[in-house]
Amino acid sequence: MHHGLPRQAPGSDASTRRLLSLCGPLPERPRVLDLGCGPGRSALLLAAEAGAGGAEVTAVDLHAPFLEELRAAAAARGLGDRVRTALADMGSLTGEDFEDGCFDLVWAEGSAYILGFDAALARWKRLLAPGGTLVLTECQWTVPGPSAGARAFWDPHYVLRTTAGNLAAAQAAGYRVLGVHHLPDADWAEYYGPLAERVRTLSGAESPAMAAALAATREELDVRARHGHEYGYTGYVLRPVTAGDGGAWPARPETAADAAAVREVNLAAFGTPLEADLVDALRTDDSWLPGLSYVAEAPDGSVAAHALLTRCEVDGVPALALAPVATDPAVQCSGAGSSVVRALLAAARERGESLVLVLGHPEYYPRFGFVPASHFGIRAPFEVPDEAMMALVLDDSVPVPAGTVGYPAPFGV
Repeated sequence: MHHGLPRQAPGSDASTRRLLSLCGPLPERPRVLDLGCGPGRSALLLAAEAGAGGAEVTAVDLHAPFLEELRAAAAARGLGDRVRTALADMGSLTGEDFEDGCFDLVWAEGSAYILGFDAALARWKRLLAPGGTLVLTECQWTVPGPSAGARAFWDPHYVLRTTAGNLAAAQAAGYRVLGVHHLPDADWAEYYGPLAERVRTLSGAESPAMAAALAATREELDVRARHGHEYGYTGYVLRPVTAGDGGAWPARPETAADAAAVREVNLAAFGTPLEADLVDALRTDDSWLPGLSYVAEAPDGSVAAHALLTRCEVDGVPALALAPVATDPAVQCSGAGSSVVRALLAAARERGESLVLVLGHPEYYPRFGFVPASHFGIRAPFEVPDEAMMALVLDDSVPVPAGTVGYPAPFGV
């Protein structure tokens, strides 16, 4: 039923290019692994456009006819020397062609669900070369409360999460997030349009297996027509955490037993009691959010770094303020601070928060995705350099408010 169709999942050349752009600079001729490639629409684009002059693509699928289609298309486009196909199980890649660190870019549009998002993150990380990037698209809920009809279809097949849930899973698996792209409805039309036309030409009389496949596909098309506004595909561009990004510093929510150590870390980091006193004052303020004060642990279990998010507002719209962030001077520049910030931001995403603001060093916070808040029309309630007041959008499905930041009373502004 799927032979000859251009795609085996929602997507488009425009979305492939957008995800590629979020990867940042690549080697001149990157080594790309396209997993679950199908007939190879993405593999062909990556072979032609990734890097300075196209990539060397290894395309993996378990369906030999798809690989035959891809080889023919690559030859027709003059890309036969850049695309190599492999009939293999993307969940258990072995042999010298799939050794650890072999690829600059691992790509999986519409195929990670076969393993499951978490399993794909875990199994494919080893394939990446230092500085390598994993790109995958995942189906997920786009509304906070999916209807019973949508759940009746999806829950028995695959457990969908939200953007916040998938981002938290990625960070927990040891990745930092380079970018997120929500595929537009037009990407579904590129997949379902040809598929629906194919379904209309088939009767199911060919075999019991074909009849069952047709029934399942018709149900899928019907659910999309009725509930498509409740779910969609999102692309994630991820890079494994490396030395200096905090991988050696496990982070967790603080407990009551950590309070004294958190104070000591803030005193040591800033050399004055102001930040330590601020944390203590925020603990008793209405802006305190249980579960959003995090610590990074040293190998001996002591507190090495601390980061805090509390409730603030932008012209009355709830947001989060990241402050303070403190690292024991003895372990500064080791990644402990990065570890605690990444874990804290992942926790905020998981809770469904949409916007974080920070006043800080403009050469440090962009590594977490922060950009000047002025890009959104957000300003501090006092004069600060434009590049020092920064914002991070955790959920781009929520409109970003413009206006002046209102800090909790303990900040004294």
